[in-house]
Amino acid sequence: MSETELDYEQARDELTAVVAKLEAGGLSLEESLALWERGEELARICDRHLAGARERVEAALASVERGEPGKAT
Repeated sequence: MSETELDYEQARDELTAVVAKLEAGGLSLEESLALWERGEELARICDRHLAGARERVEAALASVERGEPGKAT
């Protein structure tokens, strides 16, 4: 599955699994580095989703404050 196909929940769940594997230890240096890099990618995906959600909430709140509740989508 490509990075652009992951939704927030998928990225978060995979990131949780990556962290658990890293915390469990017993991996080679190469395996650890590969997991770390994947974790960084997943964290960026989650950040993008959260930033988009934050923008949508702020836009909705701004519409309500302007008296335009019908435009809050």
